[in-house]
Amino acid sequence: MNLLESLRVALRALMANKLRSALTMLGMIIGVGAVIALMSVGNGAQAKITSQIQGMGTNLLFITPGAVQEGGVRQAQGTRPTLTYEDAQAIADPVNVPAVSAVAPEAQSFSQVVAGPQNTMTRIVGVTPDYEQVRNFHVATGDFISKEQLDARSNVAVLGSNVASDLFGDMDPIGQTIRINTVNFRVIGVLETKGAQAMGNQDDLIAVPLTTLLQKLNRQRTASGGQNVSTIYVQVTDEKLMNDAVQQIGDLLRQRHRVAQDDFTIRSQEDLLSTASQITGIMTILLGSIAGISLVVGGIGIMNIMLVSVTERTREIGIRKAVGAKRKDILIQFLIEATVVSLVGGAVGLLLGTGLSTLIGRIDMGGQNIPTVVTLDAVALAVGVSAAIGIFFGIYPATRAASLNPIEALRYE
Repeated sequence: MNLLESLRVALRALMANKLRSALTMLGMIIGVGAVIALMSVGNGAQAKITSQIQGMGTNLLFITPGAVQEGGVRQAQGTRPTLTYEDAQAIADPVNVPAVSAVAPEAQSFSQVVAGPQNTMTRIVGVTPDYEQVRNFHVATGDFISKEQLDARSNVAVLGSNVASDLFGDMDPIGQTIRINTVNFRVIGVLETKGAQAMGNQDDLIAVPLTTLLQKLNRQRTASGGQNVSTIYVQVTDEKLMNDAVQQIGDLLRQRHRVAQDDFTIRSQEDLLSTASQITGIMTILLGSIAGISLVVGGIGIMNIMLVSVTERTREIGIRKAVGAKRKDILIQFLIEATVVSLVGGAVGLLLGTGLSTLIGRIDMGGQNIPTVVTLDAVALAVGVSAAIGIFFGIYPATRAASLNPIEALRYE
């Protein structure tokens, strides 16, 4: 009996018990649907984090201060004020670091900001004109901070979209005056909306000239007297030169700080992407594994029903063997039945999982949606596993059916 005829016989046997076949498929439907839906959540989280890191800029290096050590206890990275504005200017010099295209130092403080009767507590970020290019912070209206304003230590500010909304509502904030720590600033621009990211809400900030912040809002200095900055963002001319840039910057800062052991940390954008991908990858595998348990349960259900089917059709098997059916024919028939149940259940589960993924992606979690991405590898994995489960859990019932003695099978009541 050829494969097509075996498939026809298998389908006819399944259609003879529609309800039982449907209930057997239900385990696979739920299993595949759960795998697709949960893996789409993990893949969506990975895609969102990756886009956020890439949205920070291209070919970036992040230089942060080292850690304070007190009483033999080492504090968290960034607690030691070692980086200075002068360090950033030295890195920007092409003679020192040829691989660098732009440098954007950053200093931060948290302050209450007042505009007329409105006020808000937000992050004040001291930046340079290159910050706009390096960190992809572009203005939606107005202007960004210029070199002239940086050199003149001007009292100008660029508002994040959330801050602009909190302080001015629907009113145009350009040209208005805000007060930060009793110092008046003129609003010259409003940034484009970037949304919440792993590093915080990028719309909840106010950018001012770095020199203004260091002189009028946050006069913290390093032990050597330099003007302290919290982070230095470095944009490298080419991704292939990242390692060279790290080496050159490290040598320069060690020379400037006169230290044998690094009092700073240099991380690349690729490092952040790799770490984030590992974390979200593990989460995706964990979610898929949890959902995969239901696939195993569905496979056990297939084995159970196939064993019942073998018992019910013992006489049929005996008759088929008596008229010339080979052991291989019986084995293939029951394997096809198990595989068809599994594959049909997997196909329906795929549709269910895709639908659930779409619904999950529309859930509003405090203004943020849960990202979901259904990938081809998740689909291939779910369908492939469902087929494998059908074959695996169908082997024992099929083998049992094929090994029946035709004489005994014909005598079975």
